[in-house]
Amino acid sequence: MKLIKTTLDNLAQVINGNKYLQILKPVYNATDAALFGTSEVTTLPHIADAMDIKRFMSMVIIALLPATVAAVYFWGLKVIAMILVSYIFGGLVEVAFAIVRKKEIHEGFLVTGLIFPLILPPTTPLWVVAVGVIFGVVFGKEVFGGTGKNIFNPAIVGRIFLSIAFPKMLSANWQTPFAGGWGGLVHYQNTIDAVTSATPLVAYKNQGIVTSFSDLLFGLSSGSMGETFRLGLILGGLFLILIKIIDWRLPLTYLITVAIMPLICNNLFNTHFAPPVLQLLSGGLLLGAFFMATDPVTSPFTRGGKWIAGILLGFLTVLIRGLSGYVEGVMFSILLINAFTPLIDTIALKIRYKNR
Repeated sequence: MKLIKTTLDNLAQVINGNKYLQILKPVYNATDAALFGTSEVTTLPHIADAMDIKRFMSMVIIALLPATVAAVYFWGLKVIAMILVSYIFGGLVEVAFAIVRKKEIHEGFLVTGLIFPLILPPTTPLWVVAVGVIFGVVFGKEVFGGTGKNIFNPAIVGRIFLSIAFPKMLSANWQTPFAGGWGGLVHYQNTIDAVTSATPLVAYKNQGIVTSFSDLLFGLSSGSMGETFRLGLILGGLFLILIKIIDWRLPLTYLITVAIMPLICNNLFNTHFAPPVLQLLSGGLLLGAFFMATDPVTSPFTRGGKWIAGILLGFLTVLIRGLSGYVEGVMFSILLINAFTPLIDTIALKIRYKNR
């Protein structure tokens, strides 16, 4: 590491001494900070630490590793290709905007680049992955000014865009996971020869079939690549809560509301909503609750706002799943609440400090 640091320091001198190489400064700063942290720390009596947002993002990536490794095992080596495409094309967009704006490369894409392919079906063509991540980064984040200024979660923006632009490709064929032995580690699955089956929510809504809860928990059901190994998502979410990367209030309220809402809705609507456990262990609920609804930029920052957002997310998710033509309501719910986050925080602050 000392050799790498020396090399980077020498490179910095070259960049600073050549006006034509100044455009590469954001790339250098991002590399140096990712490897060695930031030198911008406070002095006593404050605690001096090299921890910055890049390191926080690294913790989220670590929490996603169980679901990511399981995705490769269940869906094949194409998962790795989809992740690489997401990072390459999304990263190029980030670099391009940083150079044009003459600002640092934003580290938020470290997580977005991984989450985006994980919320896609395993049969998604690589060119569609590239189109989706470019659209999500540009119109979900960069048009608002970049990381910290975006209203919507860019991964969800890209996913919903693909769902609208390529509805058949993104919802018609759901691959059955490889299981047993080496699983998908010896396969590179394509759309043409994929063995397909209905997702648990579709199977319940169309045929009343309840998928085994153990299959749902351990990833033996069809769905988007990163959402099926739900045991890994639970462990990753608890890890983030324990190290205080995310606040427990929003995901807990979200999950409790999703569990309660079907019991209420079955008495109000002429539609049979999926039972609570199936609601909790189906679709992208756990991935959304722990890793997307808690995004520090697009989610409420007040404690009261987190409670409100969790309740609204659960309410919308169950209603969309049960009453609309879309059997999965997590992405749409999070996007809607993203839009109302400033209002939610304003209401929470006015209630908390109304006497002032």
